[in-house]
Amino acid sequence: MVMSEIKLPKCSSCNRPISVGEKAVKFYCPNCGIVQIWRCEKCRAFARVYKCINCGFEGP
Repeated sequence: MVMSEIKLPKCSSCNRPISVGEKAVKFYCPNCGIVQIWRCEKCRAFARVYKCINCGFEGP
């Protein structure tokens, strides 16, 4: 039996993997609506900047 690796999403601010059950949010870029942004609980709490890789939009 071969176990496939589960790829966890990464926080768009700190680039840390977001584990199952962690309080995180995902949403599409508010500017272009194409790229999905993931934010971990810590980066949301500290209002750390994220950047869209498609259009360059930055925001907390």
